[in-house]
Amino acid sequence: MNGMKMVRAGMAGLLLLAGLWAQASAVAGPDAVIRKTADEVIAAIKADKAIQSGDRTSAYKLIDQKVLPHFDFERMTRLAVGRNWRQAAPEQKKQLVGGFRDLLVRTYASSLSQYKDQVVQIKGTDAQPGDAEAVVHTLIVPSGGQSIPIDYSMEKANDDWKVYDIRVDGVSLVTNYRSEFADIVRRNGVDGLIKALEEKSRAAEKK
Repeated sequence: MNGMKMVRAGMAGLLLLAGLWAQASAVAGPDAVIRKTADEVIAAIKADKAIQSGDRTSAYKLIDQKVLPHFDFERMTRLAVGRNWRQAAPEQKKQLVGGFRDLLVRTYASSLSQYKDQVVQIKGTDAQPGDAEAVVHTLIVPSGGQSIPIDYSMEKANDDWKVYDIRVDGVSLVTNYRSEFADIVRRNGVDGLIKALEEKSRAAEKK
């Protein structure tokens, strides 16, 4: 599964969790954060005809308001860039984070208008009281076809849980990008990766 398909599947999974929010317990936790976020996003999609018709400006606004606050893009980027992160200068790191964030956002935006009434099963989380990290396990069950397990790796920061990786059918999003990014840095350096992320973002916007 390529990176773009993984982003769409994983982030769309957040949307599909909305139907189960009413069944969620009142106990705050990583699974509750995902459910609540999805509930708000789905409500916004159903109320916004522009998003349903594929309007990107409206989709970006919704993502910025409801989704981005729950993702740790700096950690995601650091994991995806791998050991090459250490050789990047502070300004390059800032550009890498911004570029990877834009790529994921633009890829996600294209999935907002494709929401259907799929069924999602919450398989639970391994988080224990006092844990700073957790994995939320979910299963997407489409009306036809094979079910897709999607796991969200999350960290607790300032009493909030943030996603830093998504595993789609056992494959890590950040790991999936790592070999590709390493190859780009090997051939063209860190600046080459920054440029490649910009190009990928532009391409994703046209999908």
